[in-house]
Amino acid sequence: MNKNLTSALLLVVLGITDAYLLSHPNLIGKLGILIYKHDYLKTFPRALITVSLVIGVSIALCEIIKRGTKHRTAIGLFMALMVAGLGLFIYVYTTFSSISYSMTGKSFIYGAHLLPVIMIGIFGRYFVTTLFNPQK
Repeated sequence: MNKNLTSALLLVVLGITDAYLLSHPNLIGKLGILIYKHDYLKTFPRALITVSLVIGVSIALCEIIKRGTKHRTAIGLFMALMVAGLGLFIYVYTTFSSISYSMTGKSFIYGAHLLPVIMIGIFGRYFVTTLFNPQK
């Protein structure tokens, strides 16, 4: 990733916001976290570690693709990752539209939707920069 301070700052703010939203469900959401053993979302520090790991793995994967593959292959892989992120977003949207998940609280639902959006943004940024940069 470019050493762009605003991009890094945006990812930090979005990651903290997402972790905060995921760690603050309503009472029904807290019961769901207990029942389904989602311990990684129980507190803010655990949610922050989880979100940071997902963002970090996404960036590391993009860097490996950017540096280790040919230009056309990298473009295809970034596009595939964006489609996979979009598929994850659609899965989260349909899951949280069901009656049982819709009662978990708006902040939890928004946090669940924000993580795939962050991933699509990371993959999209790498896709655009790879697409418009000349071949090496």
